[in-house]
Amino acid sequence: MTIVDTPERRQLRELTRAFVTREVLPHLADWERAGEVPRELHATAAKIGLLGVGFPEAVGGSGGDLLDSIIVTEEIIRSGGSSGLVAALFTHGIALPHMVAAAGTRSGGKLPRPLSDVDPTGREHDLIDRYVRPTLAGSMIGALAITEPDTGSDVAGIRTHARLDGDHYVVNGAKTYITSGVRADFVTTAVCTGMPGSGALSLLVIEKGIPGFTVGRRLEKLGWHCSDTAELAFVDVRVPVANRIGEEDTGFLAIMQQFAAERLSLATQAYAIAQRCVELAATWCRDRSTFGRPLASRQLVRHRLAEMHTRAEAARAYVHQVAARVAAGEPVVTEVAMAKNVAVEAADRVVDQALQLHGGFGYLRDAEVERHYRDARILGIGGGTTEIMNEIIAKGIGL
Repeated sequence: MTIVDTPERRQLRELTRAFVTREVLPHLADWERAGEVPRELHATAAKIGLLGVGFPEAVGGSGGDLLDSIIVTEEIIRSGGSSGLVAALFTHGIALPHMVAAAGTRSGGKLPRPLSDVDPTGREHDLIDRYVRPTLAGSMIGALAITEPDTGSDVAGIRTHARLDGDHYVVNGAKTYITSGVRADFVTTAVCTGMPGSGALSLLVIEKGIPGFTVGRRLEKLGWHCSDTAELAFVDVRVPVANRIGEEDTGFLAIMQQFAAERLSLATQAYAIAQRCVELAATWCRDRSTFGRPLASRQLVRHRLAEMHTRAEAARAYVHQVAARVAAGEPVVTEVAMAKNVAVEAADRVVDQALQLHGGFGYLRDAEVERHYRDARILGIGGGTTEIMNEIIAKGIGL
């Protein structure tokens, strides 16, 4: 089982490559220096249908599924874009799915029944209209806030607390490492609605501008420079109960259910970076000569490139296989963790070798391979560290 290369998906690849060539490459260096991508890019991507890939048409998306989203991510990086760009432009890929799932949607771009039937109170329908549709249209930006200063991968240990007070929750706490936290118009926020540490979590949509909600300092990072990252603080923030996603205390399960897609996206970024760096290194070694001979004429260099290519292609094949199983509804938690680790390891190894082959030029900011070298480092941390993935794998094999 793998991703079938249909005519529609070939067209999606072509659309993505054209978008990157026309809208991204002329400006990416400036966005890296600015520390963010412009809001107009979201509207442009939405207009041509890229922003809504993987989301049902019934909620304002372009249709398609997880596999189509993987194709878009892969092609952005293979075309010369960056994983930082993917993180900034497609943050809604982790901010919106909980709302869509709560409204009763399924993968494949269809709703099982009208939204009004899924939620008789209309609350979930309201969230779709207020946040999902505008975001997929490129007029709003959403973020996901789970990580806290003293809780990383321990989701059950979240301390940001929401106390019910009439028809509002009163939220107090802090979040950190929030992708698109500076630019986001709203944040899908994990809060504790029971005793701290009990794992009784809920998800609230908190809008920027509500009294008591402040965006702290912009965090400076090793990589992903065009993706803004922020700290968030909540002091007696009153959030309407209508902004709760799903039922109270169901947040933990909702978060866990969406981890597979996030981890496969990061795995895709990893193998795509590896593939792109193989291409960059091969071109450099063909064009660069030392001692009167092209670098590619030397057996050592050819073999190193062959090994790099093998690692990248093997990682891609495995990620595609696992992604196809996830899209088919198989419970492959262990395999998703394995796919992420395999792809991250391939990226780490390949980008290091690619930069080495570029020599001194590879160490300069003018070199694309230098950006990939920095950007790749986050992939073994975000979405669950390599060590956490190994714990999941160990449990999966009965240890």
